[in-house]
Amino acid sequence: MSYYKILGFEKEPFSTSPDPEFFYLSKEHDSALTNILIELQLRRGLSVILGDVGTGKTTLSRKLIQELKDRHEFVLHIVLDPSFENEAFFLNSLLKNFEIPQPPQGQAGLVELREALEKFLFRKGVNENKIVVLIIDEAQKLNSATLEMLRVLLNYETNKFKLLQLVLLGQLELHSQILNIPNFFDRISFKYTLNPLDFKETKEMIEFRIKQAGYNISIHLFLDDALRSIYEYTRGYPRQITMLCHKALKQMIMKKKVVIDSSLIEEIAEEERQNGWLRAEPLLKKSY
Repeated sequence: MSYYKILGFEKEPFSTSPDPEFFYLSKEHDSALTNILIELQLRRGLSVILGDVGTGKTTLSRKLIQELKDRHEFVLHIVLDPSFENEAFFLNSLLKNFEIPQPPQGQAGLVELREALEKFLFRKGVNENKIVVLIIDEAQKLNSATLEMLRVLLNYETNKFKLLQLVLLGQLELHSQILNIPNFFDRISFKYTLNPLDFKETKEMIEFRIKQAGYNISIHLFLDDALRSIYEYTRGYPRQITMLCHKALKQMIMKKKVVIDSSLIEEIAEEERQNGWLRAEPLLKKSY
């Protein structure tokens, strides 16, 4: 039997998979999501979300997809690994995933691939009044040639709106990459940087995930001092919080404890410190 069923959960509460149902919408995540949805509805073109490793960008992208799938006016595709060898590979990937007929073999140069994509965007955006959305996760992996191609695609527009809506989610180095392409940087309609959670949000995130997993027993699994220790050791990074809470639940069972207190969290942290796995400093500086 899985550990979470032993404790009275219906689902695993602290999986690191980007499940939108377990995505705690902090104030910053909620602001980012709301603003992106507005930008997409208005068809303004380019939105960029930056964040350090483990701040919830990937799960935010899945939450965004979940929101868009419920709205029939959107046609969308997400790129999970944008490490394309060249522009042709990138354009061929878009044509394939948007189910766009490819130019005849031997006639599929960059110009023909772009024209096929432009015709598709015009037909969907103008003739069918659809909103075509391309979401790119791990966008810091985009090379300069692909970024330039995206800049060209953002030029496809009517007198009223952009034909392609582009959402980039990437680590902080993406900022310097796009800053070096002024014609691309100037096209960003909405830009946002995700920060780690504060203590209140850390506590709310843990409680939210426990509730989402179906736990309805009156006993509080995490004591207040444990929550404070979790925040101290994770610095409010959602992925680190999730992983530490998962380890704490396992240790609670193995040590036959009824609740998780700060001493249990400190034991886990000390073991990781001794093994060289504990991150001593936050990846992203933030004043609390």
